[in-house]
Order: sequence, then C-alpha cells, then structure tokens
Amino acid sequence: MSRIARRFAALKAEGRGALIPYLEACDPDFDTSLALLKAMPEAGADLIEIGMPFSDPSADGPIIQLAARRGLKAGATLPRLFEMVRSFRDQDADTPIILMGYLNPIEAYGIDRFCVDAAAAGIDGLIIVDMPPEEAGPMQSPARAAGLDIIRLIAPTTDDARLKLVLNHASGFVYYVSITGITGTRSASDEDLRAALPRLRAATDLPIAIGFGIRTPQQATSASRIADGAVVASALLATLAETLDSEGRATERTLPDVLAQLRELGMAVRQD
Repeated sequence: MSRIARRFAALKAEGRGALIPYLEACDPDFDTSLALLKAMPEAGADLIEIGMPFSDPSADGPIIQLAARRGLKAGATLPRLFEMVRSFRDQDADTPIILMGYLNPIEAYGIDRFCVDAAAAGIDGLIIVDMPPEEAGPMQSPARAAGLDIIRLIAPTTDDARLKLVLNHASGFVYYVSITGITGTRSASDEDLRAALPRLRAATDLPIAIGFGIRTPQQATSASRIADGAVVASALLATLAETLDSEGRATERTLPDVLAQLRELGMAVRQD
C-alpha cells in the first residue's frame, strides 16, 4: 500500500478528511521553502503538494503564477526540488508528497529519469495539469514502475463519458477542480460540492480531494467533510507573499505567519 493510500485509510478510520496544503518549490528561496515543507506536518498537513515552478502555466491564477516566478528567480529546478524532498524525508517517512505542475519540465528532464529520481527522492504522486489521458501513455508505465500515483483532475464540466476516460489508470486520489476557471479566483458553494460528489463517488473508489477556491478554515472543513480532503494553495501563498520585503525576500514573519494560518486550517479540519 502506498503512502497516499495508507494516509487516506488512516484518516477514514479517524472519521475525517485530509488537509492538503501547497507550497511552491524555492518560493521565495530554497531554504525558506524547505523550512516550510519540514514544518507543515506538525502544523496540520496530512498530505503536501509541492508546485514545480513553470514559466507558462495554464490553470494557475495570479497568486500561484507569482509564486512560480519567485521560485524560478530563486533557482528552482527539478534537481533542487528533489533535494528538498530528500531532506524532508530525512525527518518524515510517512507524510505523502505530491508534485503538481506541467509536462514540459518533465519532458525536458526525461520522463523515465524523472520518474526514477522522483521516487528515489521520496515523492509519492504526480498531478500534471496539462497531461490529458490521451497524451499520458509515455508517462504511465515509468510512473507505475517507480510506484508513483498519477492523480487525475476532474472538473465540473467533465461529462460521464469523459469521466470514465479520465479516471482510467488513475491512482492515489482524484482531484476535483471545484470551479470553472483558474486558481484563487472564487469558491464553489457547499451546495455545488454536495451536488457534484455523488456522481464522482459512483465512478471511482478512490478518495476525492477538492481544490481551487478553498481559502478559509470553514471552507476547508466543509470540503474535507463533503469529500475526503481539501487542498489549500492560493490562500497560503498569498499570506507568504504579504510577508516578503520590497525585494521579494523572506522576512522574520514569513514562516510564522504561513504556519499560523496552516494551524488554523488544521484545527478546523480536525474539529468534531
């Protein structure tokens, strides 16, 4: 059983959903992002998503785009990202790590080499935003051989026929994009989420995590109860950005402010 499967099974036994925070690799610098990554489990993270900075995103809103730019400016590369995860694994062997990003950097690195190196670093799953199932063939076998879950994205506009295709060979969990649009712009209502989930439940036995637009503790709590997990990204990155100095560098507020927000989210998700 993979780390992702074990974690969702353990949370189901506890009777609650997962909190899945996001950080961008090397945002605003390598040491700060590594310190944040290492502190996230104690602050309430059940699984962690790490963004692979990329210059030409298609799904990310302005907040994540700016975080990716800061990461690239600070020297983010796939080898540096793997170094982050290896350092994290020195102290945490259990918290699942998922990489979220785009296919271009992976193809430039080499798909087979990427899957081997990602797994060796301690990464558990991949969310590749611009890799539709029709184009996923070259990734599937290397990822499976390396023990990496390929986590599929489902949108409100995904019809039943498309749903079956997208879920083919999916593993780990299903990421439900709760809005039509880019990240960090608006939020779906609880009513919309409750209406969407039964169709997804009927199509897969995998856990379902809700992302795009989860910003507040109340929204995280609702999403983690309606589904099996809540992904919080733009809200945490916005807090991080607010703490940076005029040159975009970390300050003494950066880690404490982001971790305080994460603890508030974690406490809300864990409420009875």
